[in-house]
Amino acid sequence: MPQNDTNVLEKDDVEVQEPSMYKVLLVNDDYTPMDFVVLILTSIFGKTIEEAISLMMDVHKKGRGLAGVYTWDIAETKVRDTVILAKKNQYPLHAVIEEE
Repeated sequence: MPQNDTNVLEKDDVEVQEPSMYKVLLVNDDYTPMDFVVLILTSIFGKTIEEAISLMMDVHKKGRGLAGVYTWDIAETKVRDTVILAKKNQYPLHAVIEEE
């Protein structure tokens, strides 16, 4: 059986980089009810009720609050889902992505 000449990379030869991470921030507005922000944080971002209330108060008092830190694709999906649900309920809730 002929031997095949192929290059095999040793484990030490491959450098794996961690993906860039992105913060998803909810931005305060004067129209979206606090309970709707809590709903977004629990349903889309997987926060407990207690975490969601605390984060909602950050959004309310500081103008914006950190909903989570994710890879780009996940952050983009969570922002999209947030905006879609807000528009469906006729609220102007806005979410932004910032590189960590």
